[in-house]
Amino acid sequence: MNKRNFQKELEEVLAKVDAGDHVPTLLLHACCAPCSSYVLTVLAEHFRVTVCYYNPNITEAAEFAKRAEELRRLVAELPTKYPVEVTVPKYRPEEFYEIAKGLEQEPERGLRCEACFRLRLHFTAKMAAETGAEYFATTLTISPQKDAALLNRIGEEAEALIGEEYPEVPKYLASDFKKKGGYAESVRLSEVYGLYRQNYCGCAFSKRDALLREQAREKSV
Repeated sequence: MNKRNFQKELEEVLAKVDAGDHVPTLLLHACCAPCSSYVLTVLAEHFRVTVCYYNPNITEAAEFAKRAEELRRLVAELPTKYPVEVTVPKYRPEEFYEIAKGLEQEPERGLRCEACFRLRLHFTAKMAAETGAEYFATTLTISPQKDAALLNRIGEEAEALIGEEYPEVPKYLASDFKKKGGYAESVRLSEVYGLYRQNYCGCAFSKRDALLREQAREKSV
């Protein structure tokens, strides 16, 4: 079975979008401002984007608010062809802890992360359908630490499930934004805009694991 080239698939969709007279709408799930930076420079050239900061996995309310505010600041300062808006659903960490039950000791990139991806992408798909967005996508594929194939499978799964509930189904936009220097460009843009960057994904478990890694490095010095 041939491995899918998500970057090529993305480019083909963008070419089709540009060939038409209509500028479609897209709901973009965003985990943070740094990951959104490069992704927005790509997508806002082709879509009218609404950024959805839905991340109930974030450790605490103060961290959630700090990341949300950085995202708003980036969107306000980043030049884009088409306007970009930001929506921030209410912080409900109980939604994350519910799906993480029994998976607390899973390593990063394990089953807990997969459940978290599913929670966030299914929410995004539902919001896209409810708001009339024509496409939905996620910034998560820009991270070298995240499996683009898994994320895209979950995104397409979410599209299929939404099709069972809503007459108008938003199309999931497959991607692998780390390709073609995307991740490196996100790091550069983070420096240009002075964005707050984190050394852990966001949840209490990833924060715990980051602390353990730091302690191990200190002991080895």
